[in-house]
Amino acid sequence: MSTPSNPAAPTAAAAPTARTAPTARTVPTAAAAAPGSGSARSVLPSVPVAVAELDLEHPEVLRRPGRGAVFTPEGRVLALVRQHGRPLGLVTGEPAADGEPGTATGPYRELVDAAARDLDPDHRPGPPAPAPADGPPLTVVVCTHDRTDLLPRSLDALLAGTYRPTEVVVVDNAPSDRATETLCRERYPDRVRYLHEPVPGLARARNRGLSVARGEICAFADDDLLIDPDWAAALVDGFRTDPRAGCVTGLVLPAELDTRAQLALEHYCGYAKGFAARSWSLLDPSEDPLFPFATGRLGTGANMAFRTDLLRAIGGFDPATSTGTPARGGEDLLAFLQVLIAGHTVVYRPDALVWHPHRRSMEALSTQVFGFGVGFGAYLTAAVRHRPELLAALLARVPRGVRQTLRRGTPAGGRRDPLMAHLGRLELLGLLYGPLCYLRSVRCQRRADTAPRP
Repeated sequence: MSTPSNPAAPTAAAAPTARTAPTARTVPTAAAAAPGSGSARSVLPSVPVAVAELDLEHPEVLRRPGRGAVFTPEGRVLALVRQHGRPLGLVTGEPAADGEPGTATGPYRELVDAAARDLDPDHRPGPPAPAPADGPPLTVVVCTHDRTDLLPRSLDALLAGTYRPTEVVVVDNAPSDRATETLCRERYPDRVRYLHEPVPGLARARNRGLSVARGEICAFADDDLLIDPDWAAALVDGFRTDPRAGCVTGLVLPAELDTRAQLALEHYCGYAKGFAARSWSLLDPSEDPLFPFATGRLGTGANMAFRTDLLRAIGGFDPATSTGTPARGGEDLLAFLQVLIAGHTVVYRPDALVWHPHRRSMEALSTQVFGFGVGFGAYLTAAVRHRPELLAALLARVPRGVRQTLRRGTPAGGRRDPLMAHLGRLELLGLLYGPLCYLRSVRCQRRADTAPRP
């Protein structure tokens, strides 16, 4: 189940008070941000490109995303640069026609030169430390709905990951048949726990997985992701290195940029949050007046983990803010906010990497961006419903949030691209519908709670 969770949602609120405003601070990490490239958008070409990985330890080859097979792309490439397996940043270039594989003038020298020029050499990582054998147990919940064609890719990657004390739970959400159950029982016997959640809604499915999680940490992954082998280890390390961490999120990159719609999503907002580790807290001052409500900046539901006891203590995910309901999403954003309000930090680790397959058609993109707005409006409504004292701070920042939404995807000082303007209007329209959709979703959840179960 793909779960776009408004990765760059309209930022329409500020902290409740200056005293409790959150901070966004850079923390030591093996992955460094490319100067001036907070996300993929700063290096994106204007036409579809091949997406690849380039490890500086083996610059003579490119691999498909997810440390996949070696391949030889044609034309321009957007490459994730790694060193010792860890992500450094994104570069673009074209293979050299006269390059010889395995030599200093190999076919990908333009990419290697761009990495040397644009990625800060002072922040190059050393080899990653081995995952500790005595690390805290981790439960990974994978929610799915009729996606047996894609689900094995995610499950195989999870089971092959470098972090071993891992329990994998598959939650089958309102399936149309028993294909997913059959897949799990026949292909992954005794390796995956299968659960059935009959009520539609991603939050319902996530809460079902949370209810049985045995791990000290509970992570959530989409069923269509390409998951890096070190993903789970990086998430767990985020908790180990920050005792205050209640939630850790990770980097989400596009698995392909084959179509205009996929490229447009990255130009408009994208899921990537940059290549520098950061953390946010309500305990430290901040100059950013848009927190804590702008939790789309902290991460996305496609790549997140929580301390299990904390997530249960805050009530899990609000079923009325969920993909698969009239609200269309926002349960992850609300959970991030609740973690902050509870006095914990949210940590972002770019080495916790997954690759997301974006929707391929312009029609699907328009629907998705409208849904981003609906989900964010629903999330804000839910936040005020849970904590009415936040309403004044929210209303004070609405005008600024609206302006930012209408300018999204526009380069600094540049002309407004008509497509970006169209998407901004769609998202804003969705934002206006969001509160109504949330109230409809609340009624639907109440009916579901009182309906007899089969």
